[in-house]
Amino acid sequence: MPKYLIEREIPGAGDLSPEQLQAISQTSCGVLQGMGPQIQWVQSYVTGDKITCVYIAPNEEMVREHARQGGFPANRVSEIRTIIDPTTAEPAHAAAAGS
Repeated sequence: MPKYLIEREIPGAGDLSPEQLQAISQTSCGVLQGMGPQIQWVQSYVTGDKITCVYIAPNEEMVREHARQGGFPANRVSEIRTIIDPTTAEPAHAAAAGS
């Protein structure tokens, strides 16, 4: 199932209190419960004026519907095509050589 990166522009997001972040999280989880198991919240990153989230969902429309129901902005929704990390730099044959 596709993964999506959601950018939520929220001025002062980095200054939200733990209680405010908990309330936002509870709202999000409540909406997700009502929408069913096809959409899942993986993780979010809080920075100065933005919360960037990773969701698993069958399509972008479902991600946007979650935002609408929760009252959250979804300024940008992008499908994640590929994930890379430091291991991506390793030659493919290096892993096979150790076998």
